[in-house]
Amino acid sequence: MKHLITLTFFLLTFTAFAQKPCEYSTNVTDSIGTYKVTNEYLISEKNFGNTSNYIFFSLAQTDGLPTLNLQSIQKSKDFIKANCFDKNSKVFLQLQNGKVVTLMHINQENCGTLLRDKEYNNRINTGIFMFVKDNYEELKKSPVTIMRIKYLTDTQDHIVRSELTSEMNGKVYHPDTYFMENIRCVE
Repeated sequence: MKHLITLTFFLLTFTAFAQKPCEYSTNVTDSIGTYKVTNEYLISEKNFGNTSNYIFFSLAQTDGLPTLNLQSIQKSKDFIKANCFDKNSKVFLQLQNGKVVTLMHINQENCGTLLRDKEYNNRINTGIFMFVKDNYEELKKSPVTIMRIKYLTDTQDHIVRSELTSEMNGKVYHPDTYFMENIRCVE
């Protein structure tokens, strides 16, 4: 009986602390190398009037080098200003422990793509950011509280919430712990 109780306690503890498995939208290994990309995850959503803004993250690993893919989607009945990424663009992540993690954009200018339908203007922009080795480990330890994106001509700040229920799809997200839960998938 004593062994049964111990075994039950062990199994309950193990399942309570088990990490969820990594889910990839792309996972390719061939003669050229290895490329993995995690599923996109909603980090920020802003809806005001006729305008909606969404920011999605996915983590990628190319031959052992981890990167962050940031996708910004803007939807509006009005004109949408282009926010371009260039070699000087950065993502700053302020952590709950007070430290700031900086991610550097790759040397590739991108102003996104403007798509129009009958009612809305839509702008989709994607940037690839590299982790700085010095503070990469900090992302595993502490939740993110504020995100600052430095574009070519603009800087935007986003409060990173602990729980976000999307108006777009009704799903519940936990953007503040995104790196704590997913960075292991690209190590």
